[in-house]
Amino acid sequence: MTDQLLPAIAQAFGTELDAALGRIVHCAGQLTDEQVWWRPRADMNSIGNLILHLTGNVNQFFASGVGGAPDDRDRPGEFAARDPRPKSELVRGVTEAVDRAKAVLAGASADDLWRVRRVNNTDLTGLQAVVRSTAHFRGHTQEIIHLTRTLLGGAYRYAGPR
Repeated sequence: MTDQLLPAIAQAFGTELDAALGRIVHCAGQLTDEQVWWRPRADMNSIGNLILHLTGNVNQFFASGVGGAPDDRDRPGEFAARDPRPKSELVRGVTEAVDRAKAVLAGASADDLWRVRRVNNTDLTGLQAVVRSTAHFRGHTQEIIHLTRTLLGGAYRYAGPR
């Protein structure tokens, strides 16, 4: 059964990450670099900050937490960034993080998913790390969609169901 379950888990979570990533790319494609860094208030995050945050979270939870790669995440830096990096750089970074996450999942063993490890100061199994990070990714994707719609109003182009 494990031979069938592990690929199914990798496929299911990979599909969820890809769908959310597609929405992020769709939103970024409608915005200028300046709009990606717009914030509703000074104490709120821009889409650029959210993309940096998602990149860091996916790398930390999947590549480090499940895959064992070094954890070099700078979480405070994700939110502190104010230098408007081009949206192409942001999209490339989050796309690479999702690709790494899917590769980690594709190569994960049952032991990798059951083993408890420390991720972001919390003890989690690999599967818990995958579930939390994917849900987190989806949640912030909705925030990115909302910010994009706020910025563009009636000019927002709906992506369709995913």
